[in-house]
Amino acid sequence: MDKILEAVVMSSYPNNVKQGLVRRVIEAAKQPMDSEQCWSMLELSTKLYLTGDTKYKREIGKEVLEVYGHYHPEEFEEFFNVRFLLSLLQEGYGPLGKRSHYVLDYIQLGLQFVLESPSANSIFSLLRIEVLRKVCERPSPKLCAKISKLLTQYPQCIPTGKHQLLFCQQLIRCIGQFQCVSEGEDEIMEFLEQVNKVSGLLQRIWRTQTSAILPSLKELFTIISSTEEQEAPSNALASVVQFVPLELMDGVIRNLTNDDSITDVQMMMAIGRMIDWVSWPLGKNIDKWIIALLKGLAAVKKFSILIEVTLSKIEKVFSKLLYPIVREGALSVLQYMLLSFQHSHEAFHLLLPHIPRLVASLKKEDSNSATSSLEQLSELIHCMFFRFSGFPDLYEPVLESIKALPIPNEDRIKHLLGQNAWTSQKNELACFYPRLASKSETGKIGLINLGNTCYMNSIIQSLFMASDFRHSVLNLTEGNSQPLMTKLQWLFAFLEHSQRPAISPESFLSASWPPWFTPGAQQDCSEYLKYLLDRLHEEEKTGKRIYQKLKESSLMSQAVEHHYLNKTLIEKMFGGKMMTKIRCLKCLNVSSREEAFTDLSLAFPPSDRNVRGSTSILPVEEIGPQFIEPPENAGQHLGSPWIRRKAPKAGDHAAPPMSVETLGFQEPGEAANPERGNDVGVDAAKDPLSTSGEQARAPKDSRSVPDLINYFLSPERLTAENKYHCEKCASLQDAEKVAELTEGPHYLILTLLRFSFDPRTMKRKKILDNVSIPVVLKLPILVAPEETEEVCQCGKDGAVPGSGFMTVVYDLCSVVVHSGISSESGHYYCYSRECTDTVPHGQPRDGVPKPASDKQLDFEIQWYLFNDTRVSFSSFESVSNVTSFFPKDTAYVLFYRQRPGRQSCLLHEALAEAGRLHGEPSLHKDLMEAISKDNILFLQEQEKEARNRAAYISALPKSPLWWRDLDRDKDDDSSSGGCSPAAGGGGSGSFHGLVF
Repeated sequence: MDKILEAVVMSSYPNNVKQGLVRRVIEAAKQPMDSEQCWSMLELSTKLYLTGDTKYKREIGKEVLEVYGHYHPEEFEEFFNVRFLLSLLQEGYGPLGKRSHYVLDYIQLGLQFVLESPSANSIFSLLRIEVLRKVCERPSPKLCAKISKLLTQYPQCIPTGKHQLLFCQQLIRCIGQFQCVSEGEDEIMEFLEQVNKVSGLLQRIWRTQTSAILPSLKELFTIISSTEEQEAPSNALASVVQFVPLELMDGVIRNLTNDDSITDVQMMMAIGRMIDWVSWPLGKNIDKWIIALLKGLAAVKKFSILIEVTLSKIEKVFSKLLYPIVREGALSVLQYMLLSFQHSHEAFHLLLPHIPRLVASLKKEDSNSATSSLEQLSELIHCMFFRFSGFPDLYEPVLESIKALPIPNEDRIKHLLGQNAWTSQKNELACFYPRLASKSETGKIGLINLGNTCYMNSIIQSLFMASDFRHSVLNLTEGNSQPLMTKLQWLFAFLEHSQRPAISPESFLSASWPPWFTPGAQQDCSEYLKYLLDRLHEEEKTGKRIYQKLKESSLMSQAVEHHYLNKTLIEKMFGGKMMTKIRCLKCLNVSSREEAFTDLSLAFPPSDRNVRGSTSILPVEEIGPQFIEPPENAGQHLGSPWIRRKAPKAGDHAAPPMSVETLGFQEPGEAANPERGNDVGVDAAKDPLSTSGEQARAPKDSRSVPDLINYFLSPERLTAENKYHCEKCASLQDAEKVAELTEGPHYLILTLLRFSFDPRTMKRKKILDNVSIPVVLKLPILVAPEETEEVCQCGKDGAVPGSGFMTVVYDLCSVVVHSGISSESGHYYCYSRECTDTVPHGQPRDGVPKPASDKQLDFEIQWYLFNDTRVSFSSFESVSNVTSFFPKDTAYVLFYRQRPGRQSCLLHEALAEAGRLHGEPSLHKDLMEAISKDNILFLQEQEKEARNRAAYISALPKSPLWWRDLDRDKDDDSSSGGCSPAAGGGGSGSFHGLVF
């Protein structure tokens, strides 16, 4: 019969003809027959099943085997013996070089017919040994899946005792070497199915033998933490973790993170490879294990590992958000990585270039998964904006891409940030501040944030960029008996000459710290600035006079010495004078008092008060960068401010006020206002700046700095509880108080009083109104009549004999921005530029002021953005628009530098003379040596860090070409269906890139 069957199968008849003949042979096999005939049929069917070159032949072999196993059990058991099986497993079946791939399938098929036979135990014992041996030989995924299928159906064949533990460990080793060699989608799906069969076997074993779980996980960790592997272990290991019971998670993580035998390099390797597992599709709980290990490392303060891994892997995790099949897990890991990485903006900033493209892709996908992910991503981004404010130039494109998405409230943001931080002790992360390999491309140096010290950093950078003040401080000689000024000199010198990308101001902070400030808490930068300037001023008054040193070195003329010898450096640079006048409304007696100031605190006028159009005592208006000529009718201005406040009679022309002019924010469509008298505006059609896009425009309802100065200088009525005690009347009387500037400082500091105390909440709330900032400002200065002729002769300011006022021009040089809604929180950063003299020193022979070059006067002077350690190029456009994009980022402290004029000509001449004699400030020997030594030390630190870093992370699992995920999405706009990122599946190439 075996010959007949073989002849039929090998014949060239059609399969339907063959099938009829075979059916007759199989029916005959169900009848009793002798043992020899059964063996012949079993041998033939075995040959067909194991070596048949077509699926049809193998199916016939299988059918015959099943018939004989069912109807001739004794013969089958005798044929299917231990020796035969051992030969199959060890030697294989078929000719050399063409061994059959179906041995395990054959054994699985035959086992069902010998389960009750006396030889069953021997067969199971043999198989327990042989499958362990097979697994130790690292079989292919396909063969390993067949072993798993066999053992899943016949658990009696699973190794027991110590061999079972070894089997689990070796099975994990096998999975670690699985690789999918094909990029076809069908082949990949087959590979995934094979991996799931193998990991499913482990799950089955762990369910019945829980004691095998921890040793298995230990083996898994050994694989992923190894630094000796030539190739990275397969991401298929993620399929193993998903079956570990979550109740074991805490204990497993605790044991790992507290195991002293695990080195930092091994731990970093392991967590890096685990993070790569987010690419594994259909895995469950993988994100939970990754996050748990990250939290475990934070608990034992392994911050260096967390930082390295986060910075090297976060972009790859982010790119996986393109794929719906792994999006949920990737988003969970991304959220934790970003929300926990709170000591530095580095991780978030790595993602900034990719966010707009991902958002666009998710919007295009238009699925429930994409919509949910967009909302979560938007919430995450706003948390990062809140935590790392001060980067408007970087954030604008991102903000534009998510502007239509929901914005979380501040309580939600604080909750998320507080819940996920690595540690509540910020000082524990002080040594892990962002690594900066080299100086900023700007050539400027940043300042390290020492724990909510951005308020100081912003002020120091603003003072440093005040070039006249910086040069004066750097020119100080040794032994000046000014310890705080000396520390500032050292800090400025390092900012000027250090090779480090950022330096620590710790020494200066400890010396300049106001005693009432709380360490580690956010402070008011304006309060710190006032305290600092006052300390420096008082210190110089009680110590040696620096201008005495200048006298001894003959750098100053006698006239200059006489005028300035009694002034401190702070007074010369920041000191101005103001006359406060109070007029009794009964007797019209006027009392006046002159006082010095270093800054003007500008309150916001009531919302119902239109300051811009009012005729206040000293109205402020806006000018272009061109030089302003003296007003024609200035002679009508009188020294007493109240005369101009009388209502004009019918037919009379109102006396035009003496204007404080600034770079124009003329309202769109606003015609020239005759009531503004000599107000000088910028004609948009004629001003070249307006056509270049550089001229800022004020929003219709916004305030401007001139508005606030007008309000500051406008008269105040003293009535009711605020009545004035008039000495002439010897009683309390209604009065009017007005302030007038009598001496303009070299550097004008304006503080916008944005913080007001709210008695309901017992906190200082912030006024978030946008304030337009002019780049050029003209202030009116009240002068004595006898000075008027001298004023005109100087030619630097607009004035006419008898006017009582002159104008002083100021250029904007720094803007300190506060980001937040409270003075006790938020963040400070500053925009700065170096303002130098824009008109020649000395008086022109013809007495006519020379216009400065457009480049010096307009917006083309380079702006910089200082945000702690980060320094970048910026522009006045960014300064003007920051609040429009980020409503909580508002200008707070402004620095203006006075252009040369009568009031400042002596100081400007002294500075110019010193500059001509010495050029750049020369530092004393000790300071230069300290800088030189520190620069050498920095280079040595860089070399050491480079070596250590190379040794530390050389084996860190690489994430090559992660950006192709984003690039691929950009190029796949024409694709549809399948497994494309938008459709939720993936074309063959993209799917392979996703998983592997």
